[in-house]
Amino acid sequence: MEKTVSEAIEYRRAVRVFKEQPIDSEEVKECLRLATLAATSSNLQLWEFYHITNSEKIKQLAKVCFNQNAARTAQQLVVVVARKDLWRKRAKANLKFLEEGFAKAEMTPRLEKRKKMALNYYGKLIPFTYFNFLGIFGWIKYLAFQVVGLFRPIYRQARNSDMRIVAHKSAGLAAQNFMISMAAIGYDTCPMEGSDTLRVKRILNLPYSAEINMVLGCGIRDEKGIYGPRFRVPFEEVYYPIN
Repeated sequence: MEKTVSEAIEYRRAVRVFKEQPIDSEEVKECLRLATLAATSSNLQLWEFYHITNSEKIKQLAKVCFNQNAARTAQQLVVVVARKDLWRKRAKANLKFLEEGFAKAEMTPRLEKRKKMALNYYGKLIPFTYFNFLGIFGWIKYLAFQVVGLFRPIYRQARNSDMRIVAHKSAGLAAQNFMISMAAIGYDTCPMEGSDTLRVKRILNLPYSAEINMVLGCGIRDEKGIYGPRFRVPFEEVYYPIN
């Protein structure tokens, strides 16, 4: 029986040791499909998910994850990759989807306005925001936006580093969807940032422009797999109601 969302969130822990018990790769794949339903900036979906079930590949990846128990004992691995470099392709996919949708709709003045705004967003604003050349154009935009921001609210994150952060935030949201989905069916995960990301990319034959967001160990928790009780700072220290 699947857990509720609240139950899955409570159940999820970073599991460091997994049992030598196989898990169903199709169920993991379905959890990855659910990961792709995560919120994502501008619906660009600048992510990829590499699902590793081959034992030799797992050993190779475990080694470049510094032989952490969570990688070494994992039954399967998932590598979450941020792909800021795919913004053109994903923007075009959004444009195509919108154009096909509007072509089927009975257009009204209000819908015509929405169509113009949506097509301009993906056809003009996204290219302006994401385009960069050796980091120079990003800094020009950034400085220009700071000046405009003296007079009115404006989006200020225009540098290449800002766009990388956006891509990684979206990838992280998708990874959380995946982990909660796994917890809901009684599977466990451990997100790992500790890895030699260059070697991870080489093992997976990824291009230079791809960026490793995290590596996730997957399996069923061993009784020694959780290293201690869950610690969180008091809720009152992080919760600030603004009335």
